[in-house]
Amino acid sequence: MSANTVVQIRNLTKKIGGKTIVDHLTFDVPKGEVFGFLGPNGAGKTTTIRMIVGLITMTEGEVYVNGLSVAKEFEKAMTHVGAIVENPEMYKFLTGYQNLIHFARMHPGVTRQRIDEVVALVGLKNRIHEKVKRYSLGMRQRLGVAQAILHRPSVLILDEPTNGLDPAGIRELRDYLRGLARSEGIAVIVSSHLLSEMELMCDRVAIIQAGKLIDVRKMQEMREESGANKVALEVDNVQEAVRVASDYSSAAATPSGDSELEVLLEREQIPQVVAALVQAGVKVYGIRTVGMSLEDKFLEMTGREQIV
Repeated sequence: MSANTVVQIRNLTKKIGGKTIVDHLTFDVPKGEVFGFLGPNGAGKTTTIRMIVGLITMTEGEVYVNGLSVAKEFEKAMTHVGAIVENPEMYKFLTGYQNLIHFARMHPGVTRQRIDEVVALVGLKNRIHEKVKRYSLGMRQRLGVAQAILHRPSVLILDEPTNGLDPAGIRELRDYLRGLARSEGIAVIVSSHLLSEMELMCDRVAIIQAGKLIDVRKMQEMREESGANKVALEVDNVQEAVRVASDYSSAAATPSGDSELEVLLEREQIPQVVAALVQAGVKVYGIRTVGMSLEDKFLEMTGREQIV
């Protein structure tokens, strides 16, 4: 295992009642990276996370955290893991600070200085001495993250961390997690159904379908790959333009407005399509490339399955 690798997953499999829920997943997550899980309904994302943190047993395969086997050296491996699966649980009648002190007692070596450091890191310095019952959902999420990283884990695992957050809260959490990965060198593994947020948050994503790993891709690569091929054309006759342009594309051209269509083209095909449109009597007022969103790419890779 590379010295930079924090989580190593090899042939991870879960079968329940003869049905394969997770099917031989293999991938690595290095330190300092925000790694995303994406998949349609019932793909096995949460089951995978539960196996990584030891909440359910593995049928086959291995999970290593900093070289320690989760199956064989569970307690040692978990000292390197911070996780929020479902919603963070707090004592609401205590203050945020009292909650952190209570949690710190379970981890030898967590000092008051570390607690203060983590409070500042998650941006709760001004509210940490208020009772948790007065916290907004976003503040509770931050306190949950503070609790999860108190013992300096190597990996932070979050299952649907943006659930229930408003747009401002989602942005705050996103910026915080990216900063945390950089400043603390923590590997962050995130599962979410908000594809647009994953696109902004993650360095890489694993796309899972029916328990199988379809691909692991860098976000930058996905943007660069897809951005050059989708072209928007502004025209005076959309229906005729769709008919003409579809002859040049591997996928049918589609209207995207009263005077615009989108079509997948190779770079060399763009002038050919424009010439064909003009020859057919269609006036072309504008041409621009359109980057496919992560959602577009995801739907393309999973055969347009429902997203969860």
